[in-house]
Amino acid sequence: MGMPTVYYIRHGETDWNVAGRLQGHRDIPLNDNGRDQARHCGLVLRDLFAKDGVDSAALDYASSPLSRATETMELVRDGLNLPRGDFRRDDQLKELSFGDWEGSTIALLHQNDPVRIAQREHDKFHFVPPNGESYEMVSARMKRWYAGLEGDTVVTAHGGTCRGLMVALGVAKPAVAPLIDIVQGVVYVFRGGELTRYA
Repeated sequence: MGMPTVYYIRHGETDWNVAGRLQGHRDIPLNDNGRDQARHCGLVLRDLFAKDGVDSAALDYASSPLSRATETMELVRDGLNLPRGDFRRDDQLKELSFGDWEGSTIALLHQNDPVRIAQREHDKFHFVPPNGESYEMVSARMKRWYAGLEGDTVVTAHGGTCRGLMVALGVAKPAVAPLIDIVQGVVYVFRGGELTRYA
């Protein structure tokens, strides 16, 4: 088997996204706009599969276990006319952990933890938040996850894990990946060492 194709969807918007709070492993639900974004991704996938002659029922489906990702997957599967709950929940797809910083905003951290925020801005890929994870660690986790795939897979997960996958698959350089905006309501297709966006 060659390199499996990954249809990657960042979870829809949450109220913490709107407030600029670092979510990490905190289990924050989708808001109504986030649900609309998830439904939109289901329709984008439906049209993409129809155009490419892909049988949606033959693919693997995997989600981060956090509710913002699992609800996104349920709504995506609605758009594909597939049973809502028939997908894997995989801990390897959890968001990058921000550790003690979760729930805070970057603006607050500039006030409360300026030295470490400066270190993070100097080297985002290798920086480890207090009791958290670096992008380097998440990229290694996503490399292991990708190596375990048995075929083309639809994924609902997070911005951090998407950036980690970009580095793991050589789509983006380590210094650049943490700066890339992973947009909600968009399907990212990793195929043959390239990345294409569909909205």
